[in-house]
Amino acid sequence: MLYDIIAKFDKKLHFPVVMAHCDIPCIVYDPIGAQISVLTIIRMVDLLNELKAKPSLTLDEQAEFLRLVNQKENHGIKVKEEISVIWGDYIKAPQLAQYPELHELVHNIMLASSQAKQHISREAAQILLQQVNRFAEIFWATKQIATFSAICPYPPEESLIYPNLQG
Repeated sequence: MLYDIIAKFDKKLHFPVVMAHCDIPCIVYDPIGAQISVLTIIRMVDLLNELKAKPSLTLDEQAEFLRLVNQKENHGIKVKEEISVIWGDYIKAPQLAQYPELHELVHNIMLASSQAKQHISREAAQILLQQVNRFAEIFWATKQIATFSAICPYPPEESLIYPNLQG
């Protein structure tokens, strides 16, 4: 009913047509969400491996194990979501021409995220981090922003690619 009323007004007033090219303004894209999710996966794997090293688990430790696995899984999904949004809404033909590796890199991130979800493997999670860091490096380069690598100041103390926003 509301649509019909607006359509009648539009016939008389000829509202201007509004178009948008993406879901959100391009200014707010940032791969840091995916990077933090990978760090979370690595941290969950480290904590799961600590529990796995015990000869047996108490009921509370079993519950902790399940919570850690759940968080690892959720953050694996977040990696895919964050990269997919940037890939689908920000990356266009000019970026693909400049960085032809993007197609394969994004596909490999999706596969590596699945591997990190399927296994309790620090190696799988670190491979994912390397790929997401490379994606971040390319992302910032498309915006003509230099990057640097630094160890994050919290566990798991892995290297991240950061934008150099000074100057």
